[in-house]
Amino acid sequence: MKRALVIVDHGSRLPEAHAHLEAIVSQVQGRAPDWRVYAAHLELASPSLEQALDACVRDGVSEVTVHPLFVLPGRHLSSDLPSRVRRAAEKNPALTIRVSSALGTDPRIAEWILRVCGIE
Repeated sequence: MKRALVIVDHGSRLPEAHAHLEAIVSQVQGRAPDWRVYAAHLELASPSLEQALDACVRDGVSEVTVHPLFVLPGRHLSSDLPSRVRRAAEKNPALTIRVSSALGTDPRIAEWILRVCGIE
């Protein structure tokens, strides 16, 4: 069974935003070599979530975890993402798709903010 992780961000027209997502995907892939890791965007850029899930199917993936690269829940996480995942699952019934939660209030976020700001 092939497993994949699709890391999906909001999307941007700025190329540097894409570079950051690709760097994150590369770092995650390095830490999870048994998984395929894909980048996706909800809006404004390619690959879209649907394109990334189609790539999973083409690559023979049977289980996908979609991770929204969002800190806080909002409309995209409560409405847009679930409906798009539901449509993708209907299109590809052999593909098992689950969606992880937003980063939320994980205490490591506070640690990371303090480190980035030089407040340790």
